[in-house]
Amino acid sequence: MAEKVVVFTGAGVSAESGLKTFRDMGGLWNEYAIEDVASPEGWRRNPSAVLSFYNERRQAVLAAQPNAAHRAIASLEAKFDVVVITQNIDDLHERAGSTNVIHVHGEIMKARSSVDPSLIYMLANPTIQLGELCEKGSQLRPDVVWFGEDVRFMEECLGHFSTASRIITVGTSLTVYPAAGLVKKARFSAEKYLVSLEAQKVPYGFRFLRGAAATVVPHVATCWLEGRKPV
Repeated sequence: MAEKVVVFTGAGVSAESGLKTFRDMGGLWNEYAIEDVASPEGWRRNPSAVLSFYNERRQAVLAAQPNAAHRAIASLEAKFDVVVITQNIDDLHERAGSTNVIHVHGEIMKARSSVDPSLIYMLANPTIQLGELCEKGSQLRPDVVWFGEDVRFMEECLGHFSTASRIITVGTSLTVYPAAGLVKKARFSAEKYLVSLEAQKVPYGFRFLRGAAATVVPHVATCWLEGRKPV
């Protein structure tokens, strides 16, 4: 059985493909406060504004391309059982070739029912418009976890973290909970790295590799594929 590798990614990986993050938006996007476009309350107040916000983000995702970090992560599948756990809602990991990606905050390229969270649809078009309904007759909304909603697949992710022999955390500030708490479940004996331009606090047992994801992750991947530890 192939050795399990968990790759835990955050917004910093997508930022290197040109996608803006909530933090570098300065709290605003298209003249809307984040709480107005990323919360159930904002959806109830102004669904049109929320759809417009995510339609523009979706267009940006479609225009972006996977970077060297995404491709390096996908390359690990040549030797390892790789599970990518991402806080990102884009599909850049999949487009780079990763085949087992868990999106804990949802997927922007999908829509779901606003009355039944189990009804999820791949989008045929890059926009969701008012009046587009699910099979139960409710307005379609982005398949994205908003503030105040439950993060997805946490038990499954905890299981992967607790059984992986190698873990690399990339491009996340580890400040968005509960997802950030996953790193605490890593095995003591696991080989563990944190890749970031900066880190306020490095999780216990992790080695901090400072640098851009597109530079550092390919180095780590090459070392692992060649049977070496990154130096």
